[in-house]
Amino acid sequence: MAALIAAVAPIALAACEKEQPEVVERIRAIKTVIVSERGSGQLTRYPGLIEAVDTSILSFEVAGNTREVNVNVGDRVTEGQVLANLDKTPFQLNVEAAEAEVGRAKAVLAEKTTEFDRQETLYKKEWVSKAAFDQATAARDSAASSLSYANSKLNLARRDLEKTVLVAPFNGVIAAKYADPFQEVARGEKIFDIYIEGAMEVVLSVPETRIGDIYLGLPAEVQFPGERIQPLGGRISEIGSVASEANAFPVKVILIDVPPSVLPGMTAEASLILGSEDNATSFLVPFSAIAAGDEPGRGYVFVFDSATSTVSRTPIQGKGVRDNRVMITEGLEPGDVIAVAGVSFLRDGQKVRLMSQ
Repeated sequence: MAALIAAVAPIALAACEKEQPEVVERIRAIKTVIVSERGSGQLTRYPGLIEAVDTSILSFEVAGNTREVNVNVGDRVTEGQVLANLDKTPFQLNVEAAEAEVGRAKAVLAEKTTEFDRQETLYKKEWVSKAAFDQATAARDSAASSLSYANSKLNLARRDLEKTVLVAPFNGVIAAKYADPFQEVARGEKIFDIYIEGAMEVVLSVPETRIGDIYLGLPAEVQFPGERIQPLGGRISEIGSVASEANAFPVKVILIDVPPSVLPGMTAEASLILGSEDNATSFLVPFSAIAAGDEPGRGYVFVFDSATSTVSRTPIQGKGVRDNRVMITEGLEPGDVIAVAGVSFLRDGQKVRLMSQ
């Protein structure tokens, strides 16, 4: 019995060693914010104009005479809604003519194919010459090409007929109308301008002396003349790389939660907090993003690196609190992605993933 146990024990031990599960590293999901909101700096205001973010120019792809124009400026339209029609009569006649041409081409091909079959039979029996057989082959191939050409013309005629109807490419609002019923319009001539409702931006001109302080994601407050429209929040969404008149650069601020009363062409004023002259600019970050340091006013945050999907423990310097957030003066740059939850469980170089992923 003892010998049997001694023989079985190594086998059982080896089986246990093989059955041990592989240790898989657990990748922690972290909640993050992007560093962008400044807590100090110089308040600057720039006038601008409201523009729609997504605007399209609608036109017919064929020339013709308008029969119906179904919408007006300011009308809200839905995707696929018929906005205007051209007179279909000449296009329908083109389709009928092309169909007749296809019919003729088919008849010719049938005739040439029959003649080819006859010549082929005779040629195999050596009753006709090679030249006669080649001539029949060429005639059949030519008739097949003519039928293909006629079918292409028919398809184009049908396509042109379909293009006599102008439909809305998406849900939106008609911004401008350039045509009326019974008006002759050219191919590609503007008929409507349409934009997506609610997606608005402010176009600003920023002097070259301050363009270096502008960065993508910089928060802005946009105000409108009068008291009818309340101030709206926004963020810098586009920065021009070429100066326009007076050495000013075009900058766009996309608006957040836009009410229907905000329309393209309105005037507005955007307020931005830019870096102060002594460069002592601070950024506001949540309390939960900061791990305490060894000295007063100092601590750490964990900055996410998208290239390696890891976080780095970064020292920061704070100088005060505003609106339940800490004003960080050192250690962070605009656009940094920092963890804002569970920082006590993170370590330098740890592999993580964003919660949105």
